[in-house]
Parts: sequence; C-alpha cells; structure tokens
Amino acid sequence: MANENKIDSINIYSDYDNLFDVDAPYVIPLYQRPYAWEDDQIRDLIEDINDVSLENENFRYCLGSLIIAKNNGYYEVIDGQQRLTTLYLLLNVLEINTKKTLYFACREKSTKTLQEIKLIINDSTKFDNDNSYQNEILSGLKLIKKYLPKDEERSIFKEKLKHVIIYRIKVPDHTDLNHYFEIMNTRGEQLEQTDVLKARLMGYLSEDEKRREIFAKIWDACSDMTGYIQMHFVPKEREKLFDGWWGKMPESSYKKGGYLSSIVSFDGDSVGLSMKKIIKDDFKVENVDGHLENDQEIRFESIIEFKHFLLHVLKVYVRTYLNCDENKISKLIDEKKLIENFEIVEKNGFLNEEKISSNKADFAFSFVVCLLRCRFVFDKYIIKREYIDDDSLGAWSLKELRVSGKKKNKKPYYANTVMRGYYKRNSNQVDLRNKRCLMLQASLRVSYTSPKNMHWITDLLTWLVDNDYANIYERIEDYENEIELLIRNAVKKDFLNLSEDQRAHLGLATPHIVFNYLDYLLWKAAPKKYEKFNFEFRNSIEHWYPQNPSKGTFPKWKHEDGVDQFGNLCLVPSNINSSFSNLDPEAKKKTFKEDVAKGSLKLREMAKLTEDANNASLKWKNEACAKHGAEMMKILERVCGCY
Repeated sequence: MANENKIDSINIYSDYDNLFDVDAPYVIPLYQRPYAWEDDQIRDLIEDINDVSLENENFRYCLGSLIIAKNNGYYEVIDGQQRLTTLYLLLNVLEINTKKTLYFACREKSTKTLQEIKLIINDSTKFDNDNSYQNEILSGLKLIKKYLPKDEERSIFKEKLKHVIIYRIKVPDHTDLNHYFEIMNTRGEQLEQTDVLKARLMGYLSEDEKRREIFAKIWDACSDMTGYIQMHFVPKEREKLFDGWWGKMPESSYKKGGYLSSIVSFDGDSVGLSMKKIIKDDFKVENVDGHLENDQEIRFESIIEFKHFLLHVLKVYVRTYLNCDENKISKLIDEKKLIENFEIVEKNGFLNEEKISSNKADFAFSFVVCLLRCRFVFDKYIIKREYIDDDSLGAWSLKELRVSGKKKNKKPYYANTVMRGYYKRNSNQVDLRNKRCLMLQASLRVSYTSPKNMHWITDLLTWLVDNDYANIYERIEDYENEIELLIRNAVKKDFLNLSEDQRAHLGLATPHIVFNYLDYLLWKAAPKKYEKFNFEFRNSIEHWYPQNPSKGTFPKWKHEDGVDQFGNLCLVPSNINSSFSNLDPEAKKKTFKEDVAKGSLKLREMAKLTEDANNASLKWKNEACAKHGAEMMKILERVCGCY
C-alpha cells in the first residue's frame, strides 16, 4: 500500500545539524534543468534570510518547499532543486560543516564542482578558466559572497539562518515522477497574497454590490501590468474614466458619483474575446500592446510586478489619504508582508478623522481609486521596457498613450511622454527632456535591482499623484528636477557626505547609484557624443588595477596604498567579471575591447587613460588613477553641491 505524502519541517541550519545531514543523498535527476540561479534569485534568497527577526526565539520563516521521492537509497529531487543547490553553496561559504550529500545525475561537471566546493571557496581564481567545472555554480558562489553580510554581521546572519526552515515533502511510493514533475511545472499554482487581499477588501464592500463590481473591475485592470491601463477597460468605461482623449487622470474623490456612472456592465462590449472569434481557423493570440506613430508594433513590460505595485500604492495612499504613521509599515517593498502591511494600516489609520476599523468599506473603495490613479501616472511617467516588432532585447521607454481618429474610429498609439507646458511635434527640447527623465530613471532601475529597494518609485508616484501632474502640463517640466533630486540625495547620503577615509574603505561596497549617476552626468554633458550609450545591468564593481594580479605577473596594489579608491573602480556586467578581475589594465583594455567600448562611461574614461606605450598599467597605478578619481569626484561634488 502506497504511503501518503509526508511533510517534514527541516531546519536549514542548527547547532546540531543542517538540511544536508540526511540518511540518503539528494540526487537531481537529468529531467531537471542544470543549476541556473543568477543575480536576482540569489540576492533575494539572502535578503529574505537577512530580513528574519531575532526578537522571538520561537519564530520560524519558511523558504518554501522541497519535493522528493525515496528511490533506491537516495532522495530524488522533484521540485526545489535550484533553492536546494543554492543553500548547499551558502552553507559552505558560511563555513558550516556540510555533508557531501548533493549530486547531479549524469552531470559530471556539476557534481565535481559541488564535491570540491571547499577547495573552490578557498581559492576561486584557480578554477575560473577550468572547463571541468560548472560555470553557473562557480558564478553562484561569487554572487553569494557578494551579497552575504560582512564581518560581525556574518555571525548575526548565521543566527537568523537558524530560524529558517524548508518543508520537505515526500511523494507517495510508485509515483510516476516524470509525470508528477510535468504537472508541478505546468499546473502547480498557489493562491497568491494578492488574491487573498482582493477577497479581503471586497469583503468590506459586501453590502454594496455596485461598488464591489467597480472595485473588482479596477483591481483586475490594474493587476495586468502589461500595456497601459486605459486599454484594460471596455471602450465606454475608457471614455468616462479617462475622458474622450483617454489621457485625463481619473478623479481623486471616492465619494463622488463619477465611478458609479463610469464603470458599468455592457452587454456584448468587453475587453475579452467571444467564443465565435476563438474557434475561427485564423484565430491567434495577440502579443502586442499597440503601435507607434509610424505604425510599428510595440509591446511593453513593467519594471515591477503587481504585488510590488500594491505596496508602492499603499505607501502613496497612506501619504495622501490617511492620518497614519508611515513608519509603522515595512520600509522595504516586501511582497511577503503585503497583507501584514494592510492590516497595520487598517488598525492604525484614520480616514476623514474616522478610524478605518469603523469604516472599512470606504477604506477599500478609496484605496482602489488610489490604485487606479497611481497606475495611470505609473504608465505615463515611470519607465517601462519596450519591444518593437520582433525585437527580443528591448529598450527603456517613457511613452504615453495617445489617440487618433474620432468616435468609433479612435485608435491608440504611443509616443514619447510630453514633459513641458505645450506640445510641439518636432521640438528638440521636448524630446531631450523626455530622454533625460528616461535616463535618470534607467540609472535608478539598474542601481536598485531588488524590488524591495525601489523606494524611488513610491516617491515619484507620490509627487505625481499629489499634484495631479498627469493633467497639469505647464509644470511637468519640474519632474526632471524631482527625479534628479532623489538621486542626488542618495549619492550625498551614502557617499559624498562620508569622509575620504570612509569612502576609501567602501571599495566594492560603493553604492551602484554613484557610478550610474556619474555616467548620467557624463552622458548629459555630451548627449550626441554618447548617443548610443544605455544603462544596462552592470551589477559587478571591479578594480581596473586588480587586487590580486594574475599569477603574480605584475606588482600587487594593497588596500592601504589605494587599490580601493573610487578612481580605480568601475561597473561591469556580472558575466565578464570572473575573467576580467585579475588582468592588468592594459590586458583588460585589449582583451575586452568590445565590452569596454560599449561599457559604462566611467570605464571608457579609465580605458582612455591606459594608453602609455611604456607600461600604462604602472602609470595608471602611480598617477592616472588618482587624477581620474579626482576629476570624477569633482563632477559629482559640483552637481550635488558638496565642495
């Protein structure tokens, strides 16, 4: 008789054992993909652990589930192998005694890398160019080292890890594992916190069926983060909510009759597809959001997910609608605390001098109105990723929805968002202001890669909603200044306001926004010269003159002598940093010629200074680095008002 599913709560790490102290090894079967976690997933895992509170010794935080099957003396991993492999790497980096109980079936390079993990950690540079080891696992190790807390905070992190568990689920014997794995990956959906929150808020409107219907339509429209919000409503609703030109910001008052008359049920008039259309032979799913002025197809991708957008909107709502201390809710944009944050607002907030707990219906409806208004300005004034025709790489986009034609012949199209008091089709000034706003936001997006730390979105949404900036064109040119003010404050707080000695000790911990804002300033000073420059995810800070010269072929530059100074640091993509790191400046410039040519502007400036025919690397170390650093600091200090 088959055993029923068994669920065990397993400590990742304790004083006595850890996840890998098992009676049979874990084996990742061939039908699973190889290890593939990258920057975002590894950073999020470490941040999740680091967010664990130590106030309650009985508190346990669950990282998720690991589904296994007992098979011929080993545990076959059906689901959760990426997380399991990362935890194995993490425990080893933390120098926690970990048994060698994790293998990849029929993947010798992967298994060899795991089995020799301690040797690799002790001297990772020896294995960078060795093809007998799995590069993705080596990369994962470096990312773990990058994101783990340093020094005394490392021991606190290990204490937090003792409060983290994973649910290990054993499937019944004789299960068809290939079929089970297929089902898990195609149909294994869990109820999201966003769904729970929607049901909860709609429950507050149980006595008003009309407002429940309006709430549901607005929520569902906003939850689709593709495209633009206007296109998620049926035409008649679109006309009433956003005016005849589809560009007016929805009204702010949740008590006016506008929403009651704007969103109604229309027979045969919906955004969905009829069965008659679906069953036609020529039916195909559209994957475009509209067209540009020149009729090219375009689709858009949001820079955040709906669960994060809800948390941004909650903060905007608290600032604009409520008498409530924003500090009571989580500072981080942490989707795991979505419902918890709403509960805090419900418990502590006052709406129109009345406790929310006494009038939850108005709270629910006023929030969804705020959600709609935030989504409108988000689409128009916060950057997206756009894909034109068959482009698969995408580009940063700051566009607004416009309409051509009249009455039933109206058609949407997309053009650069206007950033001044009136519209001129061929105005270079308008286009340049749009480009500057786009580049500023792109510098923020690639600097704060974790959704938890994208506070700049909250601040910009608040500024826009507070001032109805979607309608008041005559003042929207202030938007550029508002974005740049956010960046300058961050650069001053985390870098420029530090002493020279403190900045020198930052080294690889220098905030990415410092490098990216500097690149923006260099671009702004010569936009035509750097016309093709774009902000990309250059997630690794590297030394131009290395900390550890390759095989001792040239003199080492110690920290106390200045190797970590700002002038010697640059941003590069994480996929080139392992082979980039140990070469001297001359070799980097030659070996990575194409990467340097399209790299960050600071990196390009550094490469220009590495030109001396007589040992350019030594000249960089002795003279050029300090000069370059002083020039770059002068640019930052002048713009930020720090002298």
